Amino acid sequence: MIPVCAVRDLPVGEAVRVEADVPIAVFNVDGELYAIDDTCTHQDASLADGWLEGCLIECPLHATCFDLRTGNPTGPPAKKPVRTHEVVVENDHVYVRVSTSILQHGDVA
Repeated sequence: MIPVCAVRDLPVGEAVRVEADVPIAVFNVDGELYAIDDTCTHQDASLADGWLEGCLIECPLHATCFDLRTGNPTGPPAKKPVRTHEVVVENDHVYVRVSTSILQHGDVA
């Protein structure tokens, strides 16, 4: 697992970028934590720098939104999903368990 931060260091409505083999963004949506690959699949932009609304993150470059729960884009210009990752909280610290693959809509884990 990759250590991210203390729970208190990730306020509601905020995101943090984690440097890993592939950068990961962790979001706090009303106390629920989500993690996705940080780079937009349409163009090289950090999703942690985007605009968060509910469980959607809007890419700061071309306004594609990704669902933090599934990684799927809600419309163009992005067509490919981003990977989602499991978030684990232990002893008031946030960790990410990196996923090895992308589940497409309709796939079973």
